[in-house]
Amino acid sequence: MFKGRHFDRTVILLCTRWYLAYNLSLRNLVKMMAERGVSVDHATIHRWVIRYSPELLKRFNSRKRGVASK
Repeated sequence: MFKGRHFDRTVILLCTRWYLAYNLSLRNLVKMMAERGVSVDHATIHRWVIRYSPELLKRFNSRKRGVASK
């Protein structure tokens, strides 16, 4: 899934997760990554979100447990 990418997969997953889960702006994510020593552009993060969010959603939904009614 992340083969041939310039950044480590943990950085990609972290940025994508924070953007989707916490409603952070792309510019805020750039600042947060800079604090951790990772230089990344906001457009790059946006491309990651567009590219990986459908695939991540499929993987998360496939691992969800069914809801039992009692």
